[in-house]
Amino acid sequence: MPYDPSAFPPFAVTVDLVVLTVRRHSLCALAVRRGEPPFQGRWALPGGFVRADEDLAQAAARELAEETGLCVHDPAAPIQDNGAHLEQLATYGDPERDPRMRVVSVAHLALAPDLPAPRAGGDASNARWAPVEELLEQSGHGRDGEPVALLAFDHAQILADGVERARSKIEYSSLATAFCPPEFTVGELRRVYEAVWSVSLDPRNFHRKVTGTPGFLVPTGGTTTRQGGRPAQLFRAGGATLLNPPMLRPEV
Repeated sequence: MPYDPSAFPPFAVTVDLVVLTVRRHSLCALAVRRGEPPFQGRWALPGGFVRADEDLAQAAARELAEETGLCVHDPAAPIQDNGAHLEQLATYGDPERDPRMRVVSVAHLALAPDLPAPRAGGDASNARWAPVEELLEQSGHGRDGEPVALLAFDHAQILADGVERARSKIEYSSLATAFCPPEFTVGELRRVYEAVWSVSLDPRNFHRKVTGTPGFLVPTGGTTTRQGGRPAQLFRAGGATLLNPPMLRPEV
């Protein structure tokens, strides 16, 4: 039998973004309040439909730039102040996930250092950084008094998957440095691990581990007093992508 495209119902493809950053020592995700149906007034992850003339990576990069002003960081290029790590997370295709029509979403995970307050765009009426624990709660109120409700669509599952991806990858890769500025202290890197893992780490033990892992950190030769107290040595990310030995997550 010849292939008949009309025998298959059309469906749309979207990209959704789990954009994570560390703000005030908490792992936060970008959330937008939907300004249009479906789920009008509910919080959701940023994202949008893939255009006919772009591939998935281009669509994700476009949405990231529109929502945050960030560009995708090229690992082969020097670190940019407005660059972000972006990777494909997973695909979500439940037939009932969008009441408008059949929509398949290809979610992406984006990581960047402490980011400024977001600005709403597109069909979003508001945008904010919120601790991931609040966004994944079913009810109650967040730190700022904002009522907490289940995220729109299946975005709670997408967010949970993105957070777990980040938590697991910083164990065996240098991905934690994506949350840091181009030059950072060991203390600043430790606070990233603490925020992502939701744990407290021993400073001396952490310093010994990260400075003793080949290729993880490279001294810049500079120091800073931005944390207060004595000058702290500055580092940049080394060339290692995999950590050996890994930074194992403490059991809690």
